[in-house]
Amino acid sequence: MLTRYPYPRPHLRPWLMLLAGLLAGLLVQLAAAPAPAEEHWQTLHEAVREERVVALPEILDWLEARYAGQVLEVELERDNGRLVYEIEMLGPQGQKVEFEFDAESGELIGMEGVRIDAMRRKEAP
Repeated sequence: MLTRYPYPRPHLRPWLMLLAGLLAGLLVQLAAAPAPAEEHWQTLHEAVREERVVALPEILDWLEARYAGQVLEVELERDNGRLVYEIEMLGPQGQKVEFEFDAESGELIGMEGVRIDAMRRKEAP
């Protein structure tokens, strides 16, 4: 005669209970800790407020005054310890160009793409 247990594999029950307890503890810790991304953005806003980092609208205004195109993507990355804005634009002839700006000084430090000169505005300051 076979004995039926309420669980399909009774020998696994203690392990499942332990695993459930560990997962519950981890979820409680994650819920209590501030999110790393949230801390990052708070730090970034503080740096912009203290003028240690150039605000993105200033960079975009500079770029729009000098180059024709539509912004497709903006990233803020750390590159060799340097905070860099990477801005990808779609030019009027369908060209994609990536502009890199030093986020602390606002200086244009690089461009990659084809037909960049065709994007340059004639009346640029």
